[in-house]
Amino acid sequence: MSYLKDDFLLNGKTAKYLYDTYAKDMPIFDYHCHLPEKQILENEEIQDIFEVWLKGDHYKWRLMRNYGVDEELITGSASNKEKFIAYCDCLGTAFGNPLYHWSQVELRDFFNCELEINKENAETIWDWCNDYIKLNHITPQSLIEKANVKVIFTTNEVFDDLTTFEKIKEKGYNFKVNPAFRADKIMNIEAEKYNEFVDILQGLTFDIKSLDDLEKAIVNRLEAFIKVGSTATDIAVESVYPVYDRADAEKVFKKRRQGEVISLQESEVFKGYFTYFLMKTYAKYDMSTELHVGAMRNNNNVMFKKLGLDTGYDSISDKNSIYLMSRLFDKLNDEGALPKTAVFNLNPKMNTEIMTLLGSFQSSEAKGKMQYGPAWWFLDNKEGMEQHLVDLTRLGHLATFIGMLTDSRSLLSYPRHHYFRRILCNFLGDKIDKGEMTSNLELVGKVIKDICYDNAITYFKVK
Repeated sequence: MSYLKDDFLLNGKTAKYLYDTYAKDMPIFDYHCHLPEKQILENEEIQDIFEVWLKGDHYKWRLMRNYGVDEELITGSASNKEKFIAYCDCLGTAFGNPLYHWSQVELRDFFNCELEINKENAETIWDWCNDYIKLNHITPQSLIEKANVKVIFTTNEVFDDLTTFEKIKEKGYNFKVNPAFRADKIMNIEAEKYNEFVDILQGLTFDIKSLDDLEKAIVNRLEAFIKVGSTATDIAVESVYPVYDRADAEKVFKKRRQGEVISLQESEVFKGYFTYFLMKTYAKYDMSTELHVGAMRNNNNVMFKKLGLDTGYDSISDKNSIYLMSRLFDKLNDEGALPKTAVFNLNPKMNTEIMTLLGSFQSSEAKGKMQYGPAWWFLDNKEGMEQHLVDLTRLGHLATFIGMLTDSRSLLSYPRHHYFRRILCNFLGDKIDKGEMTSNLELVGKVIKDICYDNAITYFKVK
């Protein structure tokens, strides 16, 4: 039997009461993830536990590399079973890593298996889960509905096929799947395949010969996203750049479209202006913005060439862009064009700086218009979530928080929401027990339910 108990992460009767009464049964709104929408549409029966547990999950790959597992057993040609056993072996001693908890909860919640994950139990778990999958005909739909998920926002580039979302609606699932609009591949002008990406966008809209054409094409696609239900947008930058003049950005864009190599400074000129343009456009269309900062990507060039993007070779950046973030927000605010924005910060050293900056741009347009997004990626762990709650309560307003997300490509990642909910209930239960806040549990429970689901529904305008 595993170490998981009903009071997992709940250190006291008050915390357990709050979780069981107010958090446990709340539905899930996953407003930022990387699930492939076509997999949800096709809804094919899962073949084995590897397919939904390890395939494409770079969180797990990174842990295995830290354990010294050969790449053949991670992304190489080894069999699914061999890779699964290698992960179980690795996980057995990964004490304190969030995957040590998440994987055990996933095993219990989705496959009714209480065995502790380690090398000794690996083969038994493999057989158990695969038998369960076949017996119950497990599909993406069944996994999502079992987790009580009601809304999913996938992350989609401007040129992605939107007919998939219309077809999903026709399926009659008990949950919604809407795209979040993302223009990163059009903003990252230094990328080797940049002109190919612009050409794809051009094929969906019209000839793109100038920056003006590019901006009109972006608006064209944004309107198409809105028609299929999109209410949120994503922007990911290592740091915020100065808002350069449009004319300077135009020069860089023309140079790149002519096939010329641009400098680092020139790429920052374009990104600085284009981030401003995107956010101003999102405000015009009343779209919420999820701004991700602090990730230094693709550090290992050898593995990048071998495996490509999003394979576990990213890290936390130390670039401090708080002043430039302030100037971006202030310029947009001056123009009446600052959208609702959730800032996802990856560098824990910047928590309080970002929290206090966001407090400078709140307004009555929405409760928590400027959100300090949840503990994200490398901070998505027990200590990171606890610190997030500490910073949010002392410098912001907890009751306006839009809650957790998965940021995952895995259909089994939904217990991460309950991981957070347990930490939230323990955080508040502890304060109640210490006499540091009200003991009106009904009032506290309402705040918990809002954070779990209702605040995000309102924030992202989901009907």
